[in-house]
Amino acid sequence: MLNLPTGNAICYSGYRRGQSPGDRIYPSKAEILEDLRLLAGHWQLLRLYDSGPHAERVLEVIREAGLSFRILLGAHIGAEVNNPACPWGTTYTESALRASHAENDAEVERLVALARQFEDLVFAVAVGNEATVEWTDHLVPVDRLGELVRRVKSRVHQPVTICENYVPWQHQLRQVGGELDFISLHTYPVWEYKQVHEALRYTQDNYASVARCYPDKPVVITEAGWATNANGRGIHPENASEELQAIYCGDLLAWARAAGILIFVFEAFDEPWKGSADPLEPEKHWGLFTVDRRPKLVMRSRFPVVAPEEE
Repeated sequence: MLNLPTGNAICYSGYRRGQSPGDRIYPSKAEILEDLRLLAGHWQLLRLYDSGPHAERVLEVIREAGLSFRILLGAHIGAEVNNPACPWGTTYTESALRASHAENDAEVERLVALARQFEDLVFAVAVGNEATVEWTDHLVPVDRLGELVRRVKSRVHQPVTICENYVPWQHQLRQVGGELDFISLHTYPVWEYKQVHEALRYTQDNYASVARCYPDKPVVITEAGWATNANGRGIHPENASEELQAIYCGDLLAWARAAGILIFVFEAFDEPWKGSADPLEPEKHWGLFTVDRRPKLVMRSRFPVVAPEEE
């Protein structure tokens, strides 16, 4: 039986104002160290989303500073086919899809290299993130994901997974699920118009619906969280607040401890580069800290930290 690490787990992407992966403007090592010092002591496990310069810097900072984090390292897998069902209508040219296919091969090579170089820090690797769910703008055929998974598994010692919304695990991912070392699902009650009093039960139902499909494999939640601002696009504004985030995350972490389930909270810090230009775009507001690294209510109440102006 696979023994995954235990502890408080959180998704980390350190992009600040004026930084984004699309523009290739990455957080500095000093900024990353500031972030990790805020998280240290409360969070033991981090999830990183790709194997590019940001992830490499994070791993280097952890090693150089002697921090005790362990890492679920990801590979960003971009679109290889168009998805007509994507609600925001993203369409790629054939040449762009071919370039993305080649970049996915290169990203897998980077994943393998970092997993080997930082084998003492990286406890598992994930090949792709939300690449098969019906609304994704970076759709990848399941057969192709399986090919990439097998390529990675043959070259690293760490367990291998795919991170995906809970729905595809019950259907199209069944064929590749058997090749994985563990299953990683995402669950977002607030995106599905659930109120906070019903949110934990909905998360538990999502988890159980996947676990039933893979009775012989560990099942991990690699994303679950609650937005603190919303403009009405997918989340009602009155259903997004620091107070509701604190309630849901508190319930979620209590369940994780009681049930012995590894759950990565989404996410450490707000990321203003995400989504539309609207400052209340919900994609920008999932952090337990603001983009200015101020702790939100959940951190102040459950994991007291010193705010920067109080240091």
